[in-house]
Amino acid sequence: MKRYLLLFSFFLVSLNFYHSQNIYPRKVPKPRANLTAKAGAFIDVNAAGYNESAYNITQLVKDVLISSGTNSCVTPNVSNVQVNPSLPASDVNRAWGYFHKGTTNFPFKDGIVLVTGKANRTGNTYVDVLSPLSDLVGTGSDPDLVAATNPSVQLRDAVVLEFDFVPTSSQVKFNYLFASEEYTTSFPCSYSDAFALLLKPVGSTAPYINMAVLPSGAGPVSVTNIHPDTQFDGSPLYCGATNPTFFGGYNTANIETNFNGRTIPLTATATVTPGQTYHFKMVLADAIDTNYDSAVFLEGGSFNIGVELLDPSGATLPSDINVCDNVPQVLTASVSDPNMAYQWYYNGVIVQGATTNSITATQPGTYTIEVSFPGNPCPGKASIQIHGGTTPAANDATLLLCTTPDITTFDLTSATPSISTTPGAVFHFYVNQADAIAQNGNYITNPLNYNGNDGQILYVVVSNGGFCSRMIELKLLKEARPVAHLVSSKLKICPGDSVDLTATGGVTYMWDNFAGTGNTQTVTLYNTTTFTVYALGEKGCKSLQPATLTVEVVPEITSPLADVEMCMGDRLMLDAGTGPNYKYLWSTGETTQTIFVDQLGIYSVTIDNGYCTKVFTSKVMGAALPFISGLDYNNNNTLTITAVNPPINNITGILEYSVDDGVTWQTSNVFPNLLDNTTYHLQVRVQGTSCVGILDFFTFKITNIITPNQDGINDVLDLTSFGNFNNFTGSIYDRYGVEMFRFSKQTPIWDGTVGGKRLSTATYWYKFNFQYPKSKAQMNWSGWILLKNK
Repeated sequence: MKRYLLLFSFFLVSLNFYHSQNIYPRKVPKPRANLTAKAGAFIDVNAAGYNESAYNITQLVKDVLISSGTNSCVTPNVSNVQVNPSLPASDVNRAWGYFHKGTTNFPFKDGIVLVTGKANRTGNTYVDVLSPLSDLVGTGSDPDLVAATNPSVQLRDAVVLEFDFVPTSSQVKFNYLFASEEYTTSFPCSYSDAFALLLKPVGSTAPYINMAVLPSGAGPVSVTNIHPDTQFDGSPLYCGATNPTFFGGYNTANIETNFNGRTIPLTATATVTPGQTYHFKMVLADAIDTNYDSAVFLEGGSFNIGVELLDPSGATLPSDINVCDNVPQVLTASVSDPNMAYQWYYNGVIVQGATTNSITATQPGTYTIEVSFPGNPCPGKASIQIHGGTTPAANDATLLLCTTPDITTFDLTSATPSISTTPGAVFHFYVNQADAIAQNGNYITNPLNYNGNDGQILYVVVSNGGFCSRMIELKLLKEARPVAHLVSSKLKICPGDSVDLTATGGVTYMWDNFAGTGNTQTVTLYNTTTFTVYALGEKGCKSLQPATLTVEVVPEITSPLADVEMCMGDRLMLDAGTGPNYKYLWSTGETTQTIFVDQLGIYSVTIDNGYCTKVFTSKVMGAALPFISGLDYNNNNTLTITAVNPPINNITGILEYSVDDGVTWQTSNVFPNLLDNTTYHLQVRVQGTSCVGILDFFTFKITNIITPNQDGINDVLDLTSFGNFNNFTGSIYDRYGVEMFRFSKQTPIWDGTVGGKRLSTATYWYKFNFQYPKSKAQMNWSGWILLKNK
């Protein structure tokens, strides 16, 4: 018994050793999820309904795998297509075939699948995981695969697809992904089926180049080199993760194939010499056992052996690109060889002079290049269609929301005029910048009612409704709409008075009546005025309603009081006038509307109407006296007086006259029957006043002829009566102006002689003057007199 137990223990140790070295044929059943098949859950493989499902392997390579496979000048460059095991397309158990994604989320639309088992069991419907997918009888390892991968275990169930081709480009590439049942339990740490994509020139003895490698020298494409840090069931994987970014996921969320896991789509590339024949070989095999199969899915149309168009960075351009605003696009053929001939076409028409491998496209249309090889009747071709469009003008903008109890959300569409004025522009508002850059469907679907935050930045994609767009930032601002208030230092004032206005409720203010944004204004008013002001918030929100206030200018205090004239001895009334609520205070202390004054001077009255006061003054001045401006005393002894009557208090009164020094008065200015050579004391006054003008008048009358013949008639010129006046002087002159005689109080009489001698008969001139003693008026008399001496 002890010997048996020892032998059994040795067997277990040996078993574990072999297992750890990947050389033990596994018998452990596959622990996969309990998946339930459902319609549309699996890709279609060699399924009826697709013409390609009946294609032979040559047709699949030329018409499915190779881009432009229907072009007669491309497909002849592919030859010697072979597959091993070489079962015909009619054999349902073949290891190759056509796949289509159907209704799944598989990353490739269609293409060719190679399996280390039966191709039709990789998709279509669920396959019992406890039974192998494959049972390839008679296939084993592949020497080229062994040479390329240097496996440490035995390879089985090898499947190979190979063909020759002549590239027309300097690069060959295609897209593929690798899937395997090895993605279960801990197998990714130790088991990896062999897989290689081999390439070399026909006839070359050099080893194949393996294109099935990860970028940047990250190693081969295999289960052990690409896996996460967890097992299929979610438990930790003891060996940790290796190149997990290239792992496409376990097949649980989307039931697409009957493999446990797969890589992400990968691209195999190789540099080749255009015109040289190459041999391409795709080969994969199971490691150790045949229970766990693997597959490679080759994307349809991705194998390109012709000319491609590249952008300035060297990236391959798609068949269609969108270009906005006619931005120049540099297009370069992937082939650059001085022995080749190049010709560009625009919309099928030769572009003159465009005979290099590069062209700058400046307008929409189809650009085609033909690359010719010496002796090859079929040129390599590549085309690209440029779709043009115009990008709307757009600018960053700010949208202010002034909230009220009823308005709390943004209408984003109200910002569009400030963002872009381009007609027909389409606006999508995004919360996240990443979504805006991606231009996905995560934009705000109800821009009319968006509950944004103050200071929030939205990202707006403004497009022409197509592919031309521009992203700008829209800054949201939010503040409560202010309520405006307005007060005045006075509500009723007198004309010309000033009031101080003060607005509240905002940060700044917009006045209808004034410039400036301050909250205070000082204004002088002469008319009743209504003032209006809006309150503005810090961010610019304006009150819905303005504050209004009316300052009433009460009627101006007026008074008829004016300067007046008064004659000495008179008494006159000063009237301040009447008005609403007038109260009076005179400089005399009286408080009545009128006062009486009898003295010259300045009188003032302060009138108060309850809101304002005003001072009026009256200068009581001595009135200008009426005065005699002319006298006419005729030979009938009638005196006519002419007088000037200055108005008193702007009123011209009736004059009355007196010739007897004011004893008697009459309104007539004519006085008859006066005595010659008699002094009269004339007076003129405004009737009813004491304003009197005075003038003394001498009724002078002389005879203009003297005859000194001693007959007692006109013998002399006698001026004796003038001796009673002041400053009496006078003279007699001959016609030459020589003084003949001088009058004085002592010599008031001229008898026609000079120095006692009688003058000859002739006309002489007299001149004399005097001053009235009372009025001080100066009188000047002159005239002529005839002297007759016989």
